[in-house]
Amino acid sequence: MNLEDYSDQDGKKVWLSETEIEQLLDVVDDSKQKLAIGIGVRCGLRTDEIVRVCPEDIADTDAGMMLRIWESAKTGEYRETPIPTDLGSQIRAASEFGDAAADEPVIDVSTRSLRRWMQQATEELRELHDEPGWQYVGFHDLRRTWATQLRSADVDAMVVCDWGGWNDLDTFLDHYRGTHTPEAQRRERQKVDWL
Repeated sequence: MNLEDYSDQDGKKVWLSETEIEQLLDVVDDSKQKLAIGIGVRCGLRTDEIVRVCPEDIADTDAGMMLRIWESAKTGEYRETPIPTDLGSQIRAASEFGDAAADEPVIDVSTRSLRRWMQQATEELRELHDEPGWQYVGFHDLRRTWATQLRSADVDAMVVCDWGGWNDLDTFLDHYRGTHTPEAQRRERQKVDWL
């Protein structure tokens, strides 16, 4: 877990490792909560975008399975972001099994509920792993983690901006890109004999 103080408010920005992402997903038993967290950390959506995801928003394109955000919560603009096949299939299944119509949100809760779910999960993780950093993890940290994981995997920064809905590279670099993932740091450490 990488943490950094906010410059203009209390608390910390957090970037999770892949292991910590799995811990977070594993601690949540409710399928709707797991789906919401999965959309946040694997697609980089904001909370008010997560609660609007509908089965018909999943599209098979020449670029692969994509999640269509018809109107960005922040900019009002359309964008597409890649979605893992298993997550896209879960969302599509919601309409196939009658949990939601194709044009109805699959996470039919308020953004406040999303934040409460995250708080419950991170409190449990803090106790389980004796890691105080969990107290700082919020839903927006999932978006931050997603963006940094993409860059640490050498995805072009402009593609990350496009998928995440950032209009310029400076905004992305100033607010979302953090230290490299632990996996990227480990890869780089291996290049130095004495580390």
